Amino acid sequence: MAQPAGGRRVEVHLVDNASPGGDGARIATEIFERGWSALVTLHAERENHGFGRGNNLVLRILASRVRPPEFVFLLNPDARIENDAIGILADFLSSRPDVAVAGARIERPDGRPVASAFRFPGLLSTFSEAVCFGPITRLLARWTVPLAPALPTGPVDWVSGAAFLARSEALSEVGGFDPGFFLYYEEVDLMLRLGRLGWATWHVAEARVSHAEGVATGVRGGPMRQRQPAYWYDSWRHYFESNHGRARALLIAMARLVGAALNRAISMLRQREPAAPLNFFGDFWNVAVRPLLGLRARSYSEDSPGWQASPAVRADEQEGAG
Repeated sequence: MAQPAGGRRVEVHLVDNASPGGDGARIATEIFERGWSALVTLHAERENHGFGRGNNLVLRILASRVRPPEFVFLLNPDARIENDAIGILADFLSSRPDVAVAGARIERPDGRPVASAFRFPGLLSTFSEAVCFGPITRLLARWTVPLAPALPTGPVDWVSGAAFLARSEALSEVGGFDPGFFLYYEEVDLMLRLGRLGWATWHVAEARVSHAEGVATGVRGGPMRQRQPAYWYDSWRHYFESNHGRARALLIAMARLVGAALNRAISMLRQREPAAPLNFFGDFWNVAVRPLLGLRARSYSEDSPGWQASPAVRADEQEGAG
């Protein structure tokens, strides 16, 4: 069965990544009681695969069909479609056979747009983000990763993983998401690899999706500093190492550390909170930098402040979006 969207038929696949507290069973009950069983397919998993691996489960099933779907729309659990976004994005991809991914304009629940299209991160953008100081930010503005929130429709390096439509042919060609990521950076990596194969990524401002950032993961931006989960640092390392090599990744890591140190000094002089997350220097060094130096990573538990040595930081052992 299907749901019309812009004259097209849409199947709904919902991956429950081993949600705690019996959420999967409640979702299954809701689907049955609302009469959605013919429309919604629930993939109830016994372990939390994370974003990329969880989506890969469905992508493989769809790709194995005699007639796979032409497009696949990925939507975060904390996002909501505000207009005929699927139809708008599908019409766009149909008109542009060179484009693999079309991303929607992302808005806050109150309608304010947020950055939903980006440049690929690199050495200068990493340093600029870490130092977070106006004159340096302006000097390196051409390398800033987030693009303007009210960006018009056009080609970009990558778009937010919260809501985008992808061409199934392109996803199959690139092999889907890299399973080395648990959460964060997997969409950046996907669109970088697609670009290297000649596929384009576009931001389509006419398609609108609201996103309550951080509801699914508990990791939010804002004025209150918090500790980043270990899998964020592990994904950071994996992205730069797999795409730029260990030596370049280590150089970029050093730029991040130097920038954060400068930001801390500037913040002390200005009597402000530093921009880096809580415990940044220890966490970043132990989870991201040590493996780049050929040393064992050290993982940590969100429930316990102590560090524990481990052969590697296993992202699938960390809590993530359900």
